[in-house]
Amino acid sequence: MALKITGKNPSGKHLEVLKRSPNYKKEGFQNLSETPMTLQDSSYYEVLKKYFKKDPGAKPAAILPSVKTDLKNLEIKNPAIIWFGHSSYFIRIQNKNILVDPVFSGNAAPVSCMVRSFEGSDIYTPEDLPVIDYLILTHDHYDHLDYKTVKKLKLKVKEIFCSLGLASHLTYWGFDETVITEMDWWQTNKLDNDIWLTAAPARHFSGRGIKRFKTLWSSFILKTATYNIYMGGDSGYDAHFKHVGDKYGPFDIAILESGQYNTAWPLIHMMPEETVQAAVDLKTKLLLPVHWGKFTLAMHPWNDPVKRVLKKAKQLNVKVTTPMIGEPVVLGKSYPDKHWWDI
Repeated sequence: MALKITGKNPSGKHLEVLKRSPNYKKEGFQNLSETPMTLQDSSYYEVLKKYFKKDPGAKPAAILPSVKTDLKNLEIKNPAIIWFGHSSYFIRIQNKNILVDPVFSGNAAPVSCMVRSFEGSDIYTPEDLPVIDYLILTHDHYDHLDYKTVKKLKLKVKEIFCSLGLASHLTYWGFDETVITEMDWWQTNKLDNDIWLTAAPARHFSGRGIKRFKTLWSSFILKTATYNIYMGGDSGYDAHFKHVGDKYGPFDIAILESGQYNTAWPLIHMMPEETVQAAVDLKTKLLLPVHWGKFTLAMHPWNDPVKRVLKKAKQLNVKVTTPMIGEPVVLGKSYPDKHWWDI
């Protein structure tokens, strides 16, 4: 089971195709800017030692509140986004069901006893989901690509769009390669008559085992004739946000990571204040901060990300929505903003 969970890196003809990507250099994919995983004065030993002595507030003191929206009977004309905690969410747009980076197994690690989800954050299961027209996978880390979840969703998913290389994991897990479309940065695919998906850069890394950088990591732009949505995946702050904003913006909503940060790894995840600046760079009307509220992957208090985002957003005049897990954000209609994390 452990080997299956780990997945399988690209090899053979598939690897040779990946090597032709302009983003594949030497032995793997690279970021647009030089991006060390940790600072030179931050050893992995020191990082691990601090992790196991993390803030006592790194997990909620009570069961998280939530809303159980009926996703199978979601009759909303405007685009609706339902956040499942961390970086998993569901989008209903143009009568299509889109699922991004689903993790419903209760943990975000190769071993089930590690990185457990917060109590109250797992109100949804794969059985609660309708047929998924498009599954979007940003990269292959365990908190974004969950073996147990995607296996359970296999019969519900019509098509998969993902970063380069992820098809190797998916076919190893039994998915038909004909339903999988891998995308490089700046590639665009037409999903339906009025829906386009573009892969864009992110500043991060990949890998489910010892080897890193064998698959790509991406952000995505979901566009219709009426709406424009930015899905950030995982990314440290960099110039690509402004480039995307200038080329593809403005956006109706930007879904951006805001948690699991640390001064020891400042280039692969954003500090909350950088998340708000990225929203400004993207020229978005609304910010939905994610990558928090379900797992502890860093040492900060669990609800610190959203508090810091809101403080900076007030300074920069950025509109933020803060839904509970399962509470719909409906573009043009409903932007939940209760401070539900004060528990």
